[in-house]
Amino acid sequence: MKLSKFGIVAVLFASAVGLSACTAKNDASGSGKDTVNMWVHYSKEDPEGKAMKQNINAFNKENKQGYTAKVQYIPRSGSGGGYEDKINAALNSNTLPDVLTLDGPNTAAYANSKIIQPVGKYIKNKDDILQSIRDQGTFNNKLYAIGYSESGVGIYYNKKMFSAAGIQESELPTLEKPWTWDEFMDISKRLKQKYNAPAIDMQLSDHSEMSIYSLAPFMWSAGGNVTNSKGTKAVGYFNSDETNSAFQFIQNMVKNGYTTISPKQKGFQTGKYAMMLSGSWTIQELDNQYKDIDYGILPYPVSPKTKKLVSPTGSWQYAMSSSTKAPKAAGALINFLVAKKQMYRTDMSNTVLPARKSVSELMKKKVNAPMQFLIDQNQKSGHARPVLVNYPQVSRTFAETVTKATYYKENPDIAKLMKKQAQDIQQYLK
Repeated sequence: MKLSKFGIVAVLFASAVGLSACTAKNDASGSGKDTVNMWVHYSKEDPEGKAMKQNINAFNKENKQGYTAKVQYIPRSGSGGGYEDKINAALNSNTLPDVLTLDGPNTAAYANSKIIQPVGKYIKNKDDILQSIRDQGTFNNKLYAIGYSESGVGIYYNKKMFSAAGIQESELPTLEKPWTWDEFMDISKRLKQKYNAPAIDMQLSDHSEMSIYSLAPFMWSAGGNVTNSKGTKAVGYFNSDETNSAFQFIQNMVKNGYTTISPKQKGFQTGKYAMMLSGSWTIQELDNQYKDIDYGILPYPVSPKTKKLVSPTGSWQYAMSSSTKAPKAAGALINFLVAKKQMYRTDMSNTVLPARKSVSELMKKKVNAPMQFLIDQNQKSGHARPVLVNYPQVSRTFAETVTKATYYKENPDIAKLMKKQAQDIQQYLK
C-alpha cells in the first residue's frame, strides 16, 4: 500500500477541542454494549477491505461474549478527503463510531483532543508488537492506537548498472554492515561518472509527508532529532550539530550532482538512475510493470560517526473513540484484529510489512527477497516519526527545510539555516 503519498489531512481539531469537554455525552454510532460499529478508510473491494470482511466475520463467529461488529467502508480520495471528511462531520455532530482507523502521525492530535481513548489494557501479547508501532500509537505514556501493519523504505538498486560501473558485490552494504554516508557518496560518484547522470532519485521533489518519513532516518542516525523527548523544544535539537550533519549530507548529495531536486519521472524504473530511495509499495510496481529491471534493495546509509542504522516506519492504526458506549466490545474487536492470525491475513493480502514479530516470521516464508529485506530492516532499525499534537505543521516545516537545504547556492550555511528552521518549529510546540 503506497501510504497515499503520506498525506496528513488535518482533522477539524478546533471542533474536536470543543467536543472533548462533552465526550461523555456524545452518541457514538454503536447501538448497544454488544454491538461495535467501525469505520475504515478503504474500499470493501480493495484487498485490505476483503481481508477486513473475513476478519469481521471471524470475530462475529468466534468471540465468546456475543459481540457483533459492523464495518462501514469509506475510501479516502487522492487528496485525503472522503474518510477525513466523514470524521470531521462526525466530530461536529457527535456521531463517531466505536472504532476507527487513523494514520500514525495523527495519534497525538486525536488523543490530546480526547477524540480517542487509551486501548493498551485491551491489547494482548504487546511484547510481540514492534516497538516502532507501539511508539507511534503512544501519547503521554499511554497507548491510544495500535497499528496493524508497518511500512519501510530502502535503497533500490539496478544490479546490471552497478555491475557495469565496476561495483562489486563485496562492496555492497548489508544490514549487519551498512554503508556510511561517505561510502554511499563514493559509490554515487562512480555511478555518476559512468552514466553521466545523478546516481539516485532521493525523491527530493516530493514535498509531502514523504519528506520527513524517508529523510528523517539520516537525522536519527546521526543522533539528531526534531525535538526533545517531551516534544516541547526544537531549538537546540533541530539545529544541533548532529541534525545539521544530516542536512549537510543531503545538501552535499545535491551539490555534487549525485542526486537531483528535479528527477526524471520513473527514472529508476526506466534505467536512467541506478538507485532510488523508495518504499515497499515499489516492489509490486517493479515486479508487475518493469519486469526487465533486475533490482535489489540495500539498507539506509548511516552516519560515519555513529554507524547506527535507522529506517522509517509507520502506517495506519485502530483506535477507540472516547464517545463509545461499548468500550469492552470495541477493545475486544481491536485486540482481535491485531492478533497474529488476523494481522497475517491483512498484511499478506495487502502486501505490506507486518506489525508483529511473529507475523514477520510467517510472512518471510511467503514473500520475495526484497520484501524479506525490508521486513528484516524494519525489525532491526525501525524508528517512528515524532508524536506531536501539531505534527502536520512540523512535518511541513521539515519538508521546507529539506527544500531550502537543497538550494545550496542560496543556503550554503547549513547551521544558519537550521537555526532559523528550529525557531519555526518551536512555535508549533507546547
